[in-house]
Amino acid sequence: MIFNERLKMLRQERKMTQMQTAEALGLNYRHYQRLEADGSTPNFANLVQIADLFGVSMDYMAGRTDNREVNSSGGKGCGK
Repeated sequence: MIFNERLKMLRQERKMTQMQTAEALGLNYRHYQRLEADGSTPNFANLVQIADLFGVSMDYMAGRTDNREVNSSGGKGCGK
């Protein structure tokens, strides 16, 4: 699964432990371990927190794009 692979990669790039990441996200350590190990799906609020913590888009975390950048369209949507 892409989500858990990207989560682990981003954490390791920042040289953070699983415990440090769980604390930064306000998650229980065991819950965080499951997100990273078996690809448990985070709820929407947690997905937003994870993307914000690592400065990537939610689409990147979900595997919908390989572009890490957060869309900065200012909420205009679809470029209109």
